[in-house]
Amino acid sequence: MQWLETTTLAAFTAGLLGGVHCAAMCGGIACLLTGRATSTSEAGSGTTRQVNYLLTYNAGRILSYTVAGALAGGLGQAGMMLRGSLPLQQGLLFTAALSLCLLALYLAGVTPLVRTLEAAGAMLWRRVQPLARGLLPVDDARKALGLGILWGWLPCGMVYAVLLLALGSGDAIQGGMVMLAFGLGTLPNMLMIGGLARRARHPLKRQALRLTAAAVIAGVGLYGMIHALHPQAHTAGGLICLVAR
Repeated sequence: MQWLETTTLAAFTAGLLGGVHCAAMCGGIACLLTGRATSTSEAGSGTTRQVNYLLTYNAGRILSYTVAGALAGGLGQAGMMLRGSLPLQQGLLFTAALSLCLLALYLAGVTPLVRTLEAAGAMLWRRVQPLARGLLPVDDARKALGLGILWGWLPCGMVYAVLLLALGSGDAIQGGMVMLAFGLGTLPNMLMIGGLARRARHPLKRQALRLTAAAVIAGVGLYGMIHALHPQAHTAGGLICLVAR
């Protein structure tokens, strides 16, 4: 499997299995949307409005993730164009691999390392938050979309860890794809939090599944770090081939 496919799958898995973190960061706004849709007097059933608000909000949120990923990947791409050196490429690969290890630790339940990244976005969120207040109460789809776009910039350690993965891709399109995959992975949890799939609460949150996914992602991350620090490790006679004959 190619590195892009691997990192994209890892980003999707992290989003899919990070349900607890999604509940903490975005659960309140999801419940607010569904509650508003149920109580409003607009034409149409409350269930239909609930679906429209949640999907529109999440579309805006995932759009922001994708844009942020493209910007991060573009930043890495610009760095390679300016420097064009092998050490820089190895540095980006190491950054991507390190972020995979951070995601693996989060999935395994070691959350402080990821949560400390949230402080980095506090300044940005202070500028965005007043705009979000202007969209409340959410009583139409346009406000739900706008709120989702703004909420996508909420300081979130998981998002920032995946952004490091997008940065390490060294390509704007690939970075956007990585963040898009992460956003799509978070979607089922967000819809469940909003009340659209109450019967499917437990399968994705079993500890054994989380630990297995964490082990696989960590393995990929460690491989990437070894490859970045020792590019010849996977060749004949290299470190990896000697260990795993």
